[in-house]
Amino acid sequence: MLDLTTVVVVSLAVFAGAFVSGLAGFAFSAVAGTVLLHIFPAQEAVPLMMVCSVVIQAINLWGLRQSIHWSGSIPLIVGGFFGVQIAVYLLQTIDTHFLRLCFGALVALYAAYMLFRPGIAWASAGAADKYTAALIGCGGGLVGGLTAMPGAVPTIWCDIRGVSKEGQRGLVQPFIATMQVFAIALLLGQQSFSPKIAVDLVVSVPAMLAGVTLGIAAFRHVDDSAFRKIILVMLLLSGGALVFV
Repeated sequence: MLDLTTVVVVSLAVFAGAFVSGLAGFAFSAVAGTVLLHIFPAQEAVPLMMVCSVVIQAINLWGLRQSIHWSGSIPLIVGGFFGVQIAVYLLQTIDTHFLRLCFGALVALYAAYMLFRPGIAWASAGAADKYTAALIGCGGGLVGGLTAMPGAVPTIWCDIRGVSKEGQRGLVQPFIATMQVFAIALLLGQQSFSPKIAVDLVVSVPAMLAGVTLGIAAFRHVDDSAFRKIILVMLLLSGGALVFV
């Protein structure tokens, strides 16, 4: 059993991660993992974060169901499946540490640049063709398999195209949710979950539900400009975490 101090710290970490995920649509592991990976061994913390992420994504999908655009997300998802397979191959054949560092640095640099140059207009948010979306999804799946950040590439793509906050969440949220379900299925095929994870999950549920609920409520009250800044800050922090953590 966990002692009271550990329960409080875990709950705060999960709440913070869930709130950010409810608000921005991603980055639960980037936020909560900075604490959980110091409390639990990786073989316990990583599955816990994956399960929490899947639950949070399900709540996000339900809470934002009127904005979800499944038909537009299908090309992203199809491409993502291929990208994950490439990532699995790379994980087994090469040292991916350098790839993670490079991707983290690129994401952080992009986010920092766009935060300091918020007035740049890259492109209009017209309808993207399905082949481009599939290519972006493949990149997201590849990066997600290597870094546990499947939403970074589609999120940057939406930012470059100037997609509204509802449009971005509607496209990217189903992609992230599907990739995370796929990842946890792969994990289950390789190892079984420790009974400790069930205890950790029970402890995390109240904070997780409270955090994601408040995060979704906050999302509904921010305008597109504020949401874009939030996304860029999350990308900056997530990219920085890949480089320095």
